[in-house]
Amino acid sequence: MNNVTVVTSGKGGVGKSTVTFGLGLVLSKLGKRVLLIDGDAEIGCLDHMLGISEHKVFDISDVVSGTAEPSKAVYTCAFEPNLFLLPAPSAEEDIINPEIMKQLVSIFARFYDYVFIDSPAGVGRSFESASAAAGKALIVATPDPVSVHGANRAHKRLSAAGGCQQRLIINRFSSSAFRNEGYYGDLDSVIDDAGVRLIAVVPEDPALASATVNAVCPAQRSPGMLAIERLAARLLGRQVPLPPLRNF
Repeated sequence: MNNVTVVTSGKGGVGKSTVTFGLGLVLSKLGKRVLLIDGDAEIGCLDHMLGISEHKVFDISDVVSGTAEPSKAVYTCAFEPNLFLLPAPSAEEDIINPEIMKQLVSIFARFYDYVFIDSPAGVGRSFESASAAAGKALIVATPDPVSVHGANRAHKRLSAAGGCQQRLIINRFSSSAFRNEGYYGDLDSVIDDAGVRLIAVVPEDPALASATVNAVCPAQRSPGMLAIERLAARLLGRQVPLPPLRNF
């Protein structure tokens, strides 16, 4: 399914859900109908970011079990009417079987321009479920060896599972920290170790992080959102160059 993308990582804490949320918000503000599916069983956070946690009753497991009709488990973002969420299962034992996930997502994908599945970190059962229905993958990593190694693991698992198109997002990038920590000589070394073609660099952005914590719409001109806007433009097929990394 070409309009279904899994956003994944090999390590937790890299800002994967924030990237998913930001992409959904940018594309929806461009007039696209966007569905986010939270695949992080038990600890999903997209419902909070979209401002719907207090109203949530059903989740994806209720749709699969027949407890709720699909329309009852999809919630509209509190501050963007074109952005929707299908929440994660509330318990780990309710992780959706990959084959069932494929069938379910194929149905939902007919009604949206874009579907983004926020995968949990790591490459376990939830990863297999989240990635099963995706035709594309965005692998998120921070520029440190542990995270980049995790990205490479996710890349290899996705490659072994089939022909999913993969791209790398380097998140929470700071040029000064990158130089001072000295893990890598340059960004090309990060890309080589991840083994995935780069599509975006998103800078460290306290304003974006604060917006997700407080469940409010982030400022459009914040550095992180500007980078995510450029990422969204690339997903729409536009040629958008990376800005100089010294600006981050």
